[in-house]
Amino acid sequence: MTTLPLAPLGSTGLQVTSVTLGGGPLGSMPALFGNDVPECDAIELVGAALDAGIRTIDTSNGYSAGESERRIGKALQAYGTLPAETLVITKVDPLDGDYSGERVRRSLEESADRLGVRPLPVVHLHDPEFHDFATMTAPGGAVDQLVAARDRGEVGHIGLAGGDTRVTSRYWDLGVFELLLVHNRWTLADRSAGDLLARAEAAGAGLINAAVLGGGALTDPVRVPGRYGYGPAPQATLDAIEAMRAVCRRYGTTLDVAAIRFSTRDPRFATTVIGMSSAARVAPNVAAATADLPSELFDELERLVPAEEHWLDRR
Repeated sequence: MTTLPLAPLGSTGLQVTSVTLGGGPLGSMPALFGNDVPECDAIELVGAALDAGIRTIDTSNGYSAGESERRIGKALQAYGTLPAETLVITKVDPLDGDYSGERVRRSLEESADRLGVRPLPVVHLHDPEFHDFATMTAPGGAVDQLVAARDRGEVGHIGLAGGDTRVTSRYWDLGVFELLLVHNRWTLADRSAGDLLARAEAAGAGLINAAVLGGGALTDPVRVPGRYGYGPAPQATLDAIEAMRAVCRRYGTTLDVAAIRFSTRDPRFATTVIGMSSAARVAPNVAAATADLPSELFDELERLVPAEEHWLDRR
């Protein structure tokens, strides 16, 4: 069995492995990730991840309308006695545009039922940037109810998981979150989250990095031509990524390996979330996360980072 390094998750007292199994693809979202994932494959994937030394699993109430959580719950039950330090992290989500306090309470109950886990050890407020800030932060609203669930002991620790840092920064400033998850915004090709990460680190938060492959842009060969972070990318970004791909080949590696290692070698991040859709991807991703790559490679890649005006939150 592989041994992955463990790190403290901020001040929560919890430990996480350097790699977290990302549960988005295993719930089967072909429109976003490009392929369908049968339930049997998803259950096999969770078992393979645990066998490979991964102890942290990330999912969300809204992934495939709860299918990701349901499959993870089935897989954990089928696995039997779980390895020490196994930790499932989920997120509250709206339903049909409803992100009220009552919806948050229902989301938590749904997640606990699907996963078979009570209390839920870690729950993030998910993608609040798509909703009205005043409503989300009003007394009795979504944020208030997530904090209340922690105070009641239904949730161990709460975090903030979002995209656009220009908006999620406002939520961070509320001072109620213990953890911060960013996605697509601290990668080889985009550093939009720099300011927010620095503030969260200074506050002693646990930092989690996700979507380090930029939604499939930072792979070799490229999985989603012309795109970065689930949308069209500027030509300057595409050109920079192609140049990075060539540099990695010159060093005898691939861009996806370097992109994963870029995150796992950063001591600020307790863990890096890597979405997977099959058991066959577990070993290559674990190998990438622990790859022995020279610092000179990352020095060259750093010189190719697109200019700030091309980053997701600066356009």
